[in-house]
Amino acid sequence: MTVLPEAFAPLVGTMAPVAVRSQVTVPLHFPGGPTATAEVMTFHGLADGKEHLLLAFGEWEALLNPGPEDPAPLVRLHSECLTGDVFGSQRCDCGPQLREAIEKISAAGGFLLYLRQEGRGIGLYSKLDAYALQDNGLDTYEANVALGHGEDERDYTPAAQMLGALGLNSVRLLSNNPDKAVQLAALGITITEQLPTGVHLTPANNAYLTAKRDRTAHTLTFPPAE
Repeated sequence: MTVLPEAFAPLVGTMAPVAVRSQVTVPLHFPGGPTATAEVMTFHGLADGKEHLLLAFGEWEALLNPGPEDPAPLVRLHSECLTGDVFGSQRCDCGPQLREAIEKISAAGGFLLYLRQEGRGIGLYSKLDAYALQDNGLDTYEANVALGHGEDERDYTPAAQMLGALGLNSVRLLSNNPDKAVQLAALGITITEQLPTGVHLTPANNAYLTAKRDRTAHTLTFPPAE
């Protein structure tokens, strides 16, 4: 099934409707990682006006009209990280999480929402400024606050709108972040299950992942210290 551009669909809650503006097939290949084919969708009318993407994988059309016994589709909300996704930075776990998510979702069928929310919503330059503060002893959340930002400024309203545009109001969420589930639920998306990603630990991101685990209750279980 092709989602027709400009076609309005039922939406969750009281949010304004959005339109799918385009759909294009994109073959993906990560060196040393997954190979997959995605249907990439763009949208009109998202709440923040940003150019977020939805990538549909596998036999995704069947997931739009599940039977009563079928599981909810697998979905990941992935916030853009230029340094990790593109340049392979080891200061975070974003790049490995993106590759893991594409591998899992392409195998099972489902959706990856690529959200333009660099640096937990503070932007690329501010994220790099926060890195400098982290080098002087602040953790990732303290650095954001020191720059005059919130610890995490992401708003997942556009994600709920994108899911709603496809008629999806129930998902299995691939995420370690409890805030994603809380926000989606408040926006009318039922989370039938929350599945954690792997723990992509490196010497360079140990403090970063520790802060996520200890300050914001990310479901991260570190391997025993040797």
